Amino acid sequence: MSTLTEEISKRRTFAIISHPDAGKTTLTEKLLLFGGAIHIAGAVKSNKIKKTATSDWMEIEKQRGISVATSVMGFNYGDYKINILDTPGHQDFAEDTYRTLTAVDSVIIVVDVAKGVETQTRKLMEVCRMRNTPVIVFVNKLDREGRDPFDILDELESELKINVRPLSWPINIGQKFKGVYNIYEQNLNLFTPNKQVVTERIELDDVNSPELEEYIGEQDAEKLRADLELIEGVYPEFSVDDYLAAKTAPVFFGSALNMFGVKELLDCFVKIAPSPRPVQAVERVVRPEEENFTGFVFKIHANMDPNHRSCIAFVKVCSGKFERNANYKHVRSNKMMRFSSPTAFMAQKKSVVDEAYPGDIVGLPDTGNFKIGDTLTCGEELHFKGLPSFSPEMFKYIENDDPMKSKQLNKGIDQLMDEGVAQLFISQFNGRKIIGTVGQLQFEVIQYRLLHEYGAQCRWVPISLYKACWIESDDPEALEAFKKRKHQFMSVDRDGRDVFMADSSYVLQMAQNDFPKIKFHFTSEF
Repeated sequence: MSTLTEEISKRRTFAIISHPDAGKTTLTEKLLLFGGAIHIAGAVKSNKIKKTATSDWMEIEKQRGISVATSVMGFNYGDYKINILDTPGHQDFAEDTYRTLTAVDSVIIVVDVAKGVETQTRKLMEVCRMRNTPVIVFVNKLDREGRDPFDILDELESELKINVRPLSWPINIGQKFKGVYNIYEQNLNLFTPNKQVVTERIELDDVNSPELEEYIGEQDAEKLRADLELIEGVYPEFSVDDYLAAKTAPVFFGSALNMFGVKELLDCFVKIAPSPRPVQAVERVVRPEEENFTGFVFKIHANMDPNHRSCIAFVKVCSGKFERNANYKHVRSNKMMRFSSPTAFMAQKKSVVDEAYPGDIVGLPDTGNFKIGDTLTCGEELHFKGLPSFSPEMFKYIENDDPMKSKQLNKGIDQLMDEGVAQLFISQFNGRKIIGTVGQLQFEVIQYRLLHEYGAQCRWVPISLYKACWIESDDPEALEAFKKRKHQFMSVDRDGRDVFMADSSYVLQMAQNDFPKIKFHFTSEF
């Protein structure tokens, strides 16, 4: 029996984030390949193999080629147990990604060598900075023409506001790409474009040895030596402590599609990345090595299995050991619950688990008991914080398009809202349901999933609103006066909290000026 501390030190739970199209799904797939979790690379694009990428398993994602649901994949690599949380790169699903970042201990950011850092990446980096999450950068697509690696490093520093330190270095890029020199392990990896086989690796203790010319030619050898000298001169020596303190981001170069540079990334990652860290709850700091189990729900996903109409709540284990069939307290409802079939994930394949350790993600079958942010404990009153819902930016009325199916529609809306795909507000003025989202694509996803998973047809009715703000006040009279005056703009959210739906920024500003005793919040966490 291995001890709790040993199990904790083996765990690496991280998310891969990037701008759409930077190659995140491809990188995830290649990491799974090295972990022996899947056996065919390139299954994403090839039509011969109908399995498609293991992490994008919702129909609409396959059609669009974008990840819209965060999936969880666990695999073993050497002595380590790795949990990857794949996140939607599409900005319409930013909120899902922010939430996923609360459940990981570190992050890998994928950047396209031609496009550099894009807006979405910047936003996600801010969330990592808020939480001091350590970051490793993987510069992808080196087999295509792109920008000078030094320019990319400068851009990473200025755009992501973090110091960088290259741990591998490319030898040419694009057509002339010959491979990378692994600074971290001091060896040379030569590139042969092949999506199925791992390329050859040459131990080279001394870059100045004449052997280098034999492998990459005189010109490239000279340039590589000059580059490495410059790197040593410009960048401080790599310190694992600075990386763990989120002060430095190590940078790797490669091509995920061609499996190149991925193993270097993974080998260094398992050595330096943090094992599960203490989590701040409202009441106290929870340490992973504590005896008692604690965990929180960071995501709810409906219909993982199309044959069964059920949801799965994803729970991140924060401390102690989670055991199947043990009694745990659901803090919000103050009920004891036991779970006879908790699952662990290998993308779509799930298997029942008997135990899970800090850093692991467990799927609990959910029949409507859970909400995002719920805490499970062995009995202690604990609340994990930091799972906000942001104020949506787009709004539509949702109407039933098939009167025979109103029950299915309501159930579908309920489950999709539990998942945090969007937010539901009910107008206190006319009782109509308003859906608020961060982006247009979410409306399409909701409509598609209501039809295909619940057999319900909805239609959208435009409504012009600017922002939803949660309101509260210490003065009950002021609150009543405000609600009377703004009667037609008042709604409630699913938790029955008052929400003011401002129809323009001017109206919002005026309301804030006219009602000084009212507090306006733009996230649901206050």
